[in-house]
Amino acid sequence: MKRYLYLAALPLSLLYACQSNSATESPKASQTNNIDTSVVKSEPADNKTILARREVPVLCYHQIREATGSDSKRAHDDIISPSKFSAHIKMLADSGYHTILPDQLYDYLVYGAKLPEKPIMITFDDTDLDQFTIGASTLKKYGYKGVYFIMTVSIGKKGRIGYMNKAQIKQLSDEGNTIASHTYDHKNFAKFSDEDWKTQIDEPTQKLEEITGKKVEYFAFPYGVYKASTLHKLKEHGFKAAFILSTARDENYPLYTIRRIIDPGRYSAKNLYYSINKSFNKVKQ
Repeated sequence: MKRYLYLAALPLSLLYACQSNSATESPKASQTNNIDTSVVKSEPADNKTILARREVPVLCYHQIREATGSDSKRAHDDIISPSKFSAHIKMLADSGYHTILPDQLYDYLVYGAKLPEKPIMITFDDTDLDQFTIGASTLKKYGYKGVYFIMTVSIGKKGRIGYMNKAQIKQLSDEGNTIASHTYDHKNFAKFSDEDWKTQIDEPTQKLEEITGKKVEYFAFPYGVYKASTLHKLKEHGFKAAFILSTARDENYPLYTIRRIIDPGRYSAKNLYYSINKSFNKVKQ
């Protein structure tokens, strides 16, 4: 019997998978992805140059729902209520943030492409259905686009929480969002065996490309954990960049350790605004 048959009800450890250790401005701006696409792609920047560029804020979300009494204390950072999520996205729009996607970030880091004023990236991990029903619809209200890191074992599964199916993932892609990889079943990247590069990386990539009809070139590490000695293999397996959580970037592989921060459910919109500025508004010298 194939192993995915045993995963119809995913373990709770996967539901809270990417746990990290972890005022607004006016007026509302137009929320289009304004970017200068006339990039002269000559020589790519070296690592020192990439590290010296100002970091773009990248937010990470998991479950958009009300917390319950049965949720563990650890799980609460990965759960944000629909009302808070809506308020936080409204704050970003009212503050003049413009969403960008990974290709835009890559061209900025590697080739110095221009980005819209106050760029930000909004990402979702683990394939949760509420990211489609609540997350995507909320972003759409403000003309925003998002990045969805899909854990392929969960596609179409139902249980305590539901997960997106193939049609919903295809719709997100068709509407201009980015579909990216988050492994097969959330295995810790630092513990990959040789076989895992096929089952956790290549096969999920192939499945997502079959669903979307587009290349899958971006990856998010489960738990935000990476192993420096194997980062080079991500490029060999077709990825242009990869995303961690709030730990420091690897100086030898800055494109494969792009930082994100979780927007915890306990934050107010003002807390989030402060956290974004504290975490990202610095230039590495």
